[in-house]
Amino acid sequence: MNGTGRSLKIGLVLLAVVALLFSGAAWYFSSVLMHPGPFECTKEHFVYCGDPLEQGIPFEKIEFQSPDGLIIRGWYMPAGKSTKAVVFAHGRGANRNEGMRFAGSLHDAGYALLTFDFRHCGESAKSFNSMGFHEKKDVIAAVDFLENKKGMKGIGLMGWSQGASTGILAMAEDKRIKAGIFEGGFANAADVIAEGAARDFGLPRLPLLPVVLWLYGVRGKLDTDAMNPEKAIGTIAPRPVYIIHGDADTMVYYSHGERIYKAAGQPKQMWTVKGGPHVECWQMDRKRAEGSVKEFFKKYL
Repeated sequence: MNGTGRSLKIGLVLLAVVALLFSGAAWYFSSVLMHPGPFECTKEHFVYCGDPLEQGIPFEKIEFQSPDGLIIRGWYMPAGKSTKAVVFAHGRGANRNEGMRFAGSLHDAGYALLTFDFRHCGESAKSFNSMGFHEKKDVIAAVDFLENKKGMKGIGLMGWSQGASTGILAMAEDKRIKAGIFEGGFANAADVIAEGAARDFGLPRLPLLPVVLWLYGVRGKLDTDAMNPEKAIGTIAPRPVYIIHGDADTMVYYSHGERIYKAAGQPKQMWTVKGGPHVECWQMDRKRAEGSVKEFFKKYL
């Protein structure tokens, strides 16, 4: 073999190795997206890690089925004869406890509450995480449960982080959700994934991210272009939305909250939590957090 042939062979081998490494990296990161790491409830972040009786709230364990056949489990907290209810939607890889910081004040104000574990979280059926694309079905199934099983007529929604973004997608699709509060949600899944890759792994957006998203879509049977709360929120009006975001959020940057608020129609409101980290408005200012949430639902629900 002459020198040119040898160089060509070496080049092809190197190209194959690079392609193999690139494909492996794309598969790995798509797997990271599909399967978040282990979760542990801590009082520092969620405050309440027990069941509702920890706050003296009566409840029942419930389960319902998502439209694609997965069993979703959670807690239902009745409020006398009230026909108004609020659904809590937790963040990526977390569980039903995330919203329980707000349970006491909302329950005292006369709202029934439903908090549940999204698919692939807590006690619900194992699946994979889809950054809200499939999870919105779980939210809509929760609304079905409240309407059909509990006779609720006024239904609101509170979501945190990915639960906020999922809630926006669900509210845009389901007009039975009369009012929505969204804290720390991302405006666009591709953007927050790219920011996380840069922050956690030092990776640029190109050339890897488009391949990761393509694999994620194929493996999860999801449309990554549709994971776009910034676009969806504009279709919610005239139903009201309340956007909350900490300006020191290092997980979902504050710019996402600004983008979501800008894209929303009226009526809308926003609270910028000064110095607030990711989804901790309650810890930063409990009085304002509880007061503004109750005022919002009292006005619109």
